[in-house]
Amino acid sequence: MGHTVLPRRMFLWCMAVIYMCAFVSLYVQIPGLYGNDGLLPARRQLRYTGKPLWEQLLSSPTLLWLGPRLGLDTHTAVELLCLLGATLSLAAALVEALRDSLVFLCLWVIYLSLYQVGQVFLYFQWDSLLLETGFLCILIAPLTLLRGSRGVREHDRITFWLARWLLFRLMFASGVVKLTSRCPTWWGLTALTYHYETQCIPTPLAWFAQQLPVWWQKLSVVATFAIEIAVPFLFFSPLRRLRIASFYMQVFLQVLIMLSGNYNFFNLLTLVLCLSLLDDQHVHFWLGKAQTTNNKDSKLWSWVCYLVELAVWSLIIFGAIIYFELQLDWKKKSIFCRTAFTYHQFNQFLKSVTIPSIWIGVLSLTWEMITAMFRCACVLGFLRRLWATLQWTLFSAAAAAMFTVSLVPFTYVEYDSNAKLWPGVHRAYEVVDRYQLVNSYGLFRRMTGVGGRPEVVIEGSNDRVTWTEIEFMYKPGNLSAPPSVVTPHQPRLDWQMWFAALGTHTQAPWFTSLLYRLLQGKRDVIELIQSDVSQYPFHQQPPAYLRAHRYKYWFTEPKADGSYPQRWWRRVYVEEFYPTVHLGDSFLESMLNQYGLKDKSNPRRVSNSTIPWAVRWVRSQVSGVPAPVLIWSLLACSAILCLLKGLQNTSKHTERQTVEAGGHTHTATDASADVSELSDEHEEDGLKEEDAEDGDDKREDDDEEEEKDNVSNEEDEVKKEESEEEEELEEMDEDSLGKRK
Repeated sequence: MGHTVLPRRMFLWCMAVIYMCAFVSLYVQIPGLYGNDGLLPARRQLRYTGKPLWEQLLSSPTLLWLGPRLGLDTHTAVELLCLLGATLSLAAALVEALRDSLVFLCLWVIYLSLYQVGQVFLYFQWDSLLLETGFLCILIAPLTLLRGSRGVREHDRITFWLARWLLFRLMFASGVVKLTSRCPTWWGLTALTYHYETQCIPTPLAWFAQQLPVWWQKLSVVATFAIEIAVPFLFFSPLRRLRIASFYMQVFLQVLIMLSGNYNFFNLLTLVLCLSLLDDQHVHFWLGKAQTTNNKDSKLWSWVCYLVELAVWSLIIFGAIIYFELQLDWKKKSIFCRTAFTYHQFNQFLKSVTIPSIWIGVLSLTWEMITAMFRCACVLGFLRRLWATLQWTLFSAAAAAMFTVSLVPFTYVEYDSNAKLWPGVHRAYEVVDRYQLVNSYGLFRRMTGVGGRPEVVIEGSNDRVTWTEIEFMYKPGNLSAPPSVVTPHQPRLDWQMWFAALGTHTQAPWFTSLLYRLLQGKRDVIELIQSDVSQYPFHQQPPAYLRAHRYKYWFTEPKADGSYPQRWWRRVYVEEFYPTVHLGDSFLESMLNQYGLKDKSNPRRVSNSTIPWAVRWVRSQVSGVPAPVLIWSLLACSAILCLLKGLQNTSKHTERQTVEAGGHTHTATDASADVSELSDEHEEDGLKEEDAEDGDDKREDDDEEEEKDNVSNEEDEVKKEESEEEEELEEMDEDSLGKRK
């Protein structure tokens, strides 16, 4: 694999942006979720027992333990941490020097601190994925703030490889669990006929995707299995074109998911992990920059590579045809497919590939370590070579440790393989499990809502006769309201409402707290439902009574004449989800006491010190602003600033080239300096990064070329003098001929 300088820098920039989106999205919802009058106050997760600070951090690793020492209550401390995370990630997105290992360490610690008190509203797979990827950023990012240089390090490809291994675990597990769950819709290839309308928050395009023919939906499921189970093995292919092709197939899948559903920053995070499959040469191709490549491969080797690639793709296509019985029906103009293997056969296949996939990872990581070791041996200077070797030793050990510990959650897909792991690996995983360094994944394990999308609708009344539905901003409710587009924001209450509808209210204790806060008229909770409080039907006076019913929703269908219906949804009443309650109701009080949600402490006195006042002032500035608007405004401003900085650097570099050309100076690597503007600044640093391994050779080439230029200049001067002498002789000859005449 070639140089990975540019993909690595793109990876770090994208991670800073995703961190910013995650922090801002959570910050908007903190008062309603974790405030003192929120659904699940964060202060209840921190029980101050008088233990030393170190023991408290070990029991629950969160910086919120420091709140009382700073004179902050838990609510203010949570908001302060979120603001610090958003500010730091925004600064890292704008300034490349801040995409540093220490900065990413701070971001990871802050998000982990919030995760520890987030309870059910932060227990999503993408939160765990962000923490694991964020920890990898600590290893991948340079130590710019301490070392003062962003040059290439010999071990960079080792640490960047961990992102590729994480991508493999994520995609392979996501494909495997669909079949190991024995979900009949995945085995029957009909999952996508339900998916678009039953996912948590669909987009408007999901309605159109739902109308696609059944044979196309089944074929899409087959393609999903191929992309998630077979293609990930190509991530470790020694053939570059296979890796690039697997990159585009993963991007294709993630973009389709983003277009049809709102999965916050999850798909964006997966796309960022896909950057680990690229190299500098392909990024140069994107930018349309010329890059000279040393093509020393023989024609025979090139043909062998082409034949191997053709064989790989043929094997994948042939396997899909055989195992899913793909048949082209010319009469119906469709493709027939069905699953042609049993659960037992798939389980045997899983047993046969899980351990070999681990060894593939071992060989791939070992290759990266060996090549990095040779690069260290080629470093000039004894002290520099020693320092590079020490760094290689440290980061190779860290990468090997991360890989080894990740085997425990990876083998959860096949329990026999998990049992074969060395017991010491299991013990090491238990030690680091609380820090979310490695996790198990597997989205869309089972398809819900097969008989209709379950949806909970809350109704309020002041007289117990006339009931008014309380509409949420994002989740389906109003039959005529179009689906929302909220990516990369995650409305966490709307997501939990979707999970609550799949069971009973006793399985979602926070739902009782929601009704209790609405009966109290708590503004922070109301803003979770409607950021514009005036749109809330009981904004002037809280409802006296509340109840909740369960409905089943379906997308509407086009009319017989092909025209679109006026409504997006249709629904059918199912049952009562939560009985009618009011403040002081015996049932409500018993549920609050059962779940420990009853307010027992008196309202806390508001502090007027500097930090709490500043936190409240920032909150007052963003109150009422929809979270997607706030996030996209920050994204747009960041993109514009980075673009302007890149254009400024481009103009400076062009002026420098002009001046150097006018002074007859020679620059051997102008193309490399141009391409490094991809990271928005510091072309010279990028130039140094790409040429760090062979800088001495290039300097020798430059000296030789300068000598050649000097020789050529001397030859030109000699020729010029000879031509002038010839002209003088010709003039003398002409004068002499004139005199003779």
